[in-house]
Amino acid sequence: MAAPLTIAVFGASGNQGGSVAMALLRDGTFKVRAITRNPRKKEVEELKRLGAEIVKADLDNEKSLFDALKEVYGVFLVTEFWQHMDKDREVQQGKKVADISSYLGVKHLVFSGLENVKKLTDGKLDVPHFDGKGEIEEYFRELGAPMTSVRMPGYFENFLNVFKPVKSDKGCYVLDIPMEGVPMDGMSVRDLGGVVLTILKSPEEYIGKEIGLSTDKLTIEEYAAIMSQHTGKTIRDSKISAKDYEKNFPGAQERSKMFQFYMKQPDRNKDLTLMLNPKAKSFEEWMSENKNAFMND
Repeated sequence: MAAPLTIAVFGASGNQGGSVAMALLRDGTFKVRAITRNPRKKEVEELKRLGAEIVKADLDNEKSLFDALKEVYGVFLVTEFWQHMDKDREVQQGKKVADISSYLGVKHLVFSGLENVKKLTDGKLDVPHFDGKGEIEEYFRELGAPMTSVRMPGYFENFLNVFKPVKSDKGCYVLDIPMEGVPMDGMSVRDLGGVVLTILKSPEEYIGKEIGLSTDKLTIEEYAAIMSQHTGKTIRDSKISAKDYEKNFPGAQERSKMFQFYMKQPDRNKDLTLMLNPKAKSFEEWMSENKNAFMND
């Protein structure tokens, strides 16, 4: 019997890469090479305990990438915009992995991509943390590389941190998310791993495709109602406009433009997502499991 093929998973100690690495390890079809900048992190130790090969590499370091990608069948790549907030640097990181993967003959690369919003909107909307990933997708296509792009929607987990309900002066809580009544796709980042596993098992079906992911499509008012039901708190949609949201805090302008792009309803396919990962949770199911995380102000 042939030895299992190896998948190199970037960001293995993070949200996306961790989800992918765990799904692959639990399934057992592939060997996992967990790529990390910090092999001493507790998340990495858990992956090692479960059988992953741990390799230290840095997306800015070409030699380390060559060593990390030698003799692998496939790759899961997530790039690192939020670690340095530099779109051009992110694009260069993605291009390095694309070039090295092509040189080494990697057979299938699954990339955590997003749309090039600036290009799609003729410059009207500029969302760097989307646009860089869009440019990386385009570069893979130019190379003719065997790539599948998975495009995540907003994480449900963001409701626990960056978009958590805020206590208002009226005693209730509000979701300050400027979707202006338009439904917004969402998904738990923990469910990405099952999607990527299915894609890697069926390369002939998914190579060359961009797959928009979602497990729910709700208005902010509907998200708030489900949160209220599960937490016992009164949570409402603040109904803030995108224009007013831009004035909220430094950096709000980029987020506002992201939500304006979401209002254009980019392609996110709930049915396909659930086919790829039948265990992926709706927001109702996710809230039922995570309601206690909302109980502390």
